[in-house]
Amino acid sequence: MTIPQIKNKELHRITTTTLIYKPYGKDFKYLITKRAMHKKAHPGMWTIPGGGLSVDDYINTPMSEHGENLWYNVLEKSLHREIKEEVGLEIGTPKLIVDLTFIRPDGIPVICFSMYTPYVSGEVDIGNDPEGDTTDFAWVTLEEAKKYDLIPGIWDEIRQVDEILKNNK
Repeated sequence: MTIPQIKNKELHRITTTTLIYKPYGKDFKYLITKRAMHKKAHPGMWTIPGGGLSVDDYINTPMSEHGENLWYNVLEKSLHREIKEEVGLEIGTPKLIVDLTFIRPDGIPVICFSMYTPYVSGEVDIGNDPEGDTTDFAWVTLEEAKKYDLIPGIWDEIRQVDEILKNNK
């Protein structure tokens, strides 16, 4: 495998993804989404919704009481915004599954915090995504997820969360 040339070794794109789940009998269903063909990484593959952290996610919000130029919980705020934009859902409090890093084909390193969270409300609506990043969606069980062309590692994340949820029942 050839690793793309990294343009700036100190800058990273920060992203969050979340595996949204809801009860389904004795099982759980998980929301997966299909990436548009214009995406730089993994075009046309199935994944879990999420997106990048933007300065706008915090710069115009109140600063922390701990000091000037300091904001807390920006990843969670960004994730809630991305989920609302991308799939139109309200979600619960996210919990971390895993963090990972990869280098996009354009040479930009990405740090991704992959979370899981319960579905709270709303109907999936991929038509309001301003970027058109999502072209399809499905609610799937762990076994059904195997039938989709998932980004490497996503099925394992679903398996891990499925295990956690079933052990907490």
